Amino acid sequence: MAEKKVSSLPAKLINGGVAGLVGVTCVFPIDLAKTRLQNQQGVPVYKGMMDCLAKTVRSEGYFGCYRGAAVNLTLVTPEKAIKLAANDVFRQKLSKDGHLPLWGEVLAGCGAGTCQVVVTTPMEMLKIQLQDAGRLAAQRPGPSAAQAAQTLAAPPPPPRASATSITVELLKTRGLAGLYRGAAATLMRDVPFSMIYFPLFANLNALGRERVGDGQVRAPFWQSFMSGCGAGSVAAVAVTPLDVIKTRLQTLQKGDGEETYRGIVDCTRRIMTREGPSAFLKGAACRALVIAPLFGIAQGVYFLGVGETLLGLLG
Repeated sequence: MAEKKVSSLPAKLINGGVAGLVGVTCVFPIDLAKTRLQNQQGVPVYKGMMDCLAKTVRSEGYFGCYRGAAVNLTLVTPEKAIKLAANDVFRQKLSKDGHLPLWGEVLAGCGAGTCQVVVTTPMEMLKIQLQDAGRLAAQRPGPSAAQAAQTLAAPPPPPRASATSITVELLKTRGLAGLYRGAAATLMRDVPFSMIYFPLFANLNALGRERVGDGQVRAPFWQSFMSGCGAGSVAAVAVTPLDVIKTRLQTLQKGDGEETYRGIVDCTRRIMTREGPSAFLKGAACRALVIAPLFGIAQGVYFLGVGETLLGLLG
């Protein structure tokens, strides 16, 4: 994290939550494109990120790019707060005389990634269903002339699924485990991500440290922001194959001729056999474009001490 001292756990949670809300609002359309590109099998609906966003706007309107954003914005605050605060707490606990060895940095990242899964899994489970609905609709053939002539007498189409309706249906049919489908794959993605991201950020951020007026030594704002962006993009691309597997496992509705999977090993084998190694890098550029500003913003919020300022005003 930024070298600025964080005064309390509530301040850490506020900083993480604000960072998550701001970051997700900025990059959510790119995340939607990432999900749709990763779920493509066989004949692609989209040629790339820009093609996906353009077709989404044409068929679903501008706000179609934000399908699933509500559930993400609701749950990203606890998710990002847990991730960033847990890493900060683990780093403090593992430090000795103000020094944290590399193994401690990796272990702190591992702990942060593990803690966040309790919120990340249901959040992404719901978000993916909503994000991918437009891709599935685009795959369906249009109505014939005879069908089009009968549309006036036809009953109205069923309402779009919402996060609430999906949650209720999953709880009724599969219990709490339904919301945690793909939890192992989520853990398999998030733990390596945090083990790469947090040590890399800490070392990049340390390169620009300077002494400030209050006697502390810390990196300037631009250094913390750029370090967050750089470390985030590297970690995001590195774990993209794991993210592809997680996305495929958590997608409940499949298009015509698309594979269903029984678990991580079965998913990996089928993707490799049917689509080849390159399929594991689907959405890599989108992930880098999502994660880089997301964590750059997060480190900027920590640096500015938004949580401490709010608590000071309330106190």
